[in-house]
Amino acid sequence: MKSFSHNTLGTKGISRREFLRSTTAVGVGATVGGVWSSRSAVASKAVSEKVSIGFVGTANQARYSISSLANQNLAAFCDVDSIFLGKAKEEYPQAYVCSDFRRMVDRKDLDAIVVASPDHLHAPATLAAIACGKHVYCEKPLTHTVYEARRVLQAAQKANVATQMGTQIHADSNYRRVVEIIRSGAIGTVTAAHNWAGRAWSAEGRPPESGAPSTLDWNLWLGPAIERPYSVDYHPANWRKYRAFGGGNLGDMGCHHMDLSFWALSLDAPTRIESFGPPAEAEGCPHGLKVQYLFPSRGSRPAVSLNWYDGDRIPEEILSVPTGGGGTLFVGTKGMLRADYSSWKLYPESEFADYKPPAPSIPESIGHHAEWIAACKGGEKALCNFSYAVPLTEAVLLGVLAHRIGMPIEWNSKEFTIANRPDASMLLSKEYRKGWELPS
Repeated sequence: MKSFSHNTLGTKGISRREFLRSTTAVGVGATVGGVWSSRSAVASKAVSEKVSIGFVGTANQARYSISSLANQNLAAFCDVDSIFLGKAKEEYPQAYVCSDFRRMVDRKDLDAIVVASPDHLHAPATLAAIACGKHVYCEKPLTHTVYEARRVLQAAQKANVATQMGTQIHADSNYRRVVEIIRSGAIGTVTAAHNWAGRAWSAEGRPPESGAPSTLDWNLWLGPAIERPYSVDYHPANWRKYRAFGGGNLGDMGCHHMDLSFWALSLDAPTRIESFGPPAEAEGCPHGLKVQYLFPSRGSRPAVSLNWYDGDRIPEEILSVPTGGGGTLFVGTKGMLRADYSSWKLYPESEFADYKPPAPSIPESIGHHAEWIAACKGGEKALCNFSYAVPLTEAVLLGVLAHRIGMPIEWNSKEFTIANRPDASMLLSKEYRKGWELPS
């Protein structure tokens, strides 16, 4: 059995008592309902008014959000890479620009913040924005650690701000139709689901060191991460391969593909997580993982086994159904349904040849970003608001953690502890570089 010292756990500055108190104040299973706070969020705007938005990150996935929100007032941009920042300034010459998000989030001319940075900066930027009363759209996964996810949920509920996690596929029609079919009972009672994604974010050890380009503020790129030399394999694209900044294949794609299972089956917190893959190493993420989650029965829903596969652990077939690049297979007592982002199919094909799906009952989305904008203006909550996104993110990150620990996790979400390895519960958090600790 592995043992973990305090230094290995990487939670400098957080006592166990404080750790548990701060994370159990809000349970993941009790996240729906009104939240009152003494701090007021940015005042709601009239439907016709534009929302003033600041961006943490301006390239790669941030480009998608900038394009999707171009009909709003894009008022500020932050990027640690001056080349990327310069392009944003050319496109929006009247906008405020900076390289440190801490200088941007408290601007009074901003209503909302989009966080599209590497994963290790998601929670610090999101929490800083919420502390300033800003609405927040954050890319998936919502945070880098399970502890951060719980802290973000607490902060968002207390501040009563509009939130959305960047799982854009949730807004498409196909996922709605699949949810309707599953909930209609077409394949009977679902007791298992399989999710897979073919990405390959993996590495062995640290990459070779190299001098940081003059256009990059490496210190700000690191942010809360423990200091290390720059490598061209970190920025701008491959940071997901390394534990200090991302979560590998599962961390990257889990929220997209597990989202459909969470939605259709109303999943919340698993109680057991077991990971299968190569031995975990300190720096790089694995070439492939298989992760098994057990969600206990709840109300009329039976227990559900959720299975994740990525990289070189994806089988060619699951129960004789071909997998392909990425997707979901629901297994019910009367049949199976395979789905990806844009299509679905029932199995055995011969038994569903004349099947007609139920009439659509889930309203179409006005658009993933548009949902958030409407919520910023006082409308209904966006569908992937943090109350929905946090349980999903926690499950993904617990899968990453199970591989790191090297043994099954018996997870107690309410108490925020790994019941069978309480000494390893501190791995739910991490050590932060001085000056970058999470706000108390």
